[in-house]
Amino acid sequence: MAAKDVLCEIRKQLEPHVGEKIRLRANRGRRKTYEKEGILESTYPSIFVIRIDEPNYYQRLSFSYADVLTETVELSFSEGQQRRCVL
Repeated sequence: MAAKDVLCEIRKQLEPHVGEKIRLRANRGRRKTYEKEGILESTYPSIFVIRIDEPNYYQRLSFSYADVLTETVELSFSEGQQRRCVL
């Protein structure tokens, strides 16, 4: 039950940033790490969605809150402060 509370807390801390610019650093395994800038589009009960808008490139990426908890995904917002495991 405690793990569920932590995931809910991460979601609550992300919700006020919906619509803001966000920098994403994701570890996709086997030394495949990428960094993208996008907009936090929406939060759902299990996942959050980031929209990537670059010239000639449009993509939506979704991640679970557990990805943030396990530090597979690192998020930083436009304020410049780093947001990781515990937002």
